[in-house]
Amino acid sequence: MAEEHAGDELEIPPEEESGGEEAAVSFEAEEPEPAAAVRGLALAEEAAPEAAPSDEVSGALASVHRAVSAALERKVAGEGAEAFAAPEDDLEGPGNVVGVGLGYVDQDPLMPSAEPAAPALNLYVVEPVSEERARAVLAETMGAEAARDESVPINVWVTGVIEAQPHRFRMRPAPGGISVGHVRITAGTLGCLARGLNPPRDRRRLILSNNHVLANSNDARFGDSIFQPGPLDGGVSPPDRIAILERFVPIDFGGGPNLVDCATGWAWPDRVQVGQVFVRNGQRRIFRTGATPIPCGRELLVGKSGRTTQLTQGRIIDCNATVTVRYGSRTALFRDQISIRGLAGLFSAGGDSGSLIWSWDPRRAPVGLLFAGGGGVTFANKIGHVLRALDIRLET
Repeated sequence: MAEEHAGDELEIPPEEESGGEEAAVSFEAEEPEPAAAVRGLALAEEAAPEAAPSDEVSGALASVHRAVSAALERKVAGEGAEAFAAPEDDLEGPGNVVGVGLGYVDQDPLMPSAEPAAPALNLYVVEPVSEERARAVLAETMGAEAARDESVPINVWVTGVIEAQPHRFRMRPAPGGISVGHVRITAGTLGCLARGLNPPRDRRRLILSNNHVLANSNDARFGDSIFQPGPLDGGVSPPDRIAILERFVPIDFGGGPNLVDCATGWAWPDRVQVGQVFVRNGQRRIFRTGATPIPCGRELLVGKSGRTTQLTQGRIIDCNATVTVRYGSRTALFRDQISIRGLAGLFSAGGDSGSLIWSWDPRRAPVGLLFAGGGGVTFANKIGHVLRALDIRLET
């Protein structure tokens, strides 16, 4: 059971378009985990390997690193952040380079070497580029002449445009595709808005996500606080409380089959909005998805906007998968699930749970609710199962 927390009395979100009196009901607000614990978890997840020790770095390698670093500094200082606002205009040149660092020669993880890896330059780019072209760009446009020397190892890492904590920011009103979470989880994704099919839930503005995002994998109480952003991303009570837990479908951890991992939160209407968020050129933009679901189809091109990997595109590879899913120390069986592979890298990663999945076409029709993944494959509940289980319709 959920640990008891003392808290202030929680105001109940109003029911919209209601002419009757509000029910005299109150819930206790759940308080977040101690701030130090949340910060520690964030630091542990974001910890990066140490850079190559300076005494191992050759003179040529250090020279390239200094030159590229200086070029990036000059560009920011001289031209401002706008210099990197639209790198797609210069993806064949220095505009494609968004970072540089020192690491080690990338090795095949399936063929580990007994010898320590040699120091290498880490070059971070928006779009894929050959090593040969990368060396030419560094030498010809960024003052790193030593990059022409093939004895200087270079790892080319495709990062896309690097955003500060993508989709982990606080936004009001909060759209779909953004960080959200129950008071005692880390963070997941707000899928979209919904309404109940029957009174009084048809007058409530609801947020849709996973059970494990909004209801702490069954370990929650109705009325628990839901934060945006999620606790891992800095959400605290009461300023970041946008909803309270309203309904969830329990996950069966006893071996029985599950169809869904889903839940709804009852939101304050002015703290949420219809639509999905994505960030482009440093600007937050909102787009709408359709409200009418379509069935799963193999080879269907789909998209999602999520807290961690943002806006991604993938293709459905399975419409009736049966999978076992780990939830910490527990395992649950799910059947009749959707499987998706990303078209250019991962379709999802940790923290994207709860994202609405929709067809990548003008309809943007709802197809599934993202809930799990592994080995580059994403798994989603069929949206029809979700709507029936929660007795809702989507508000997109």
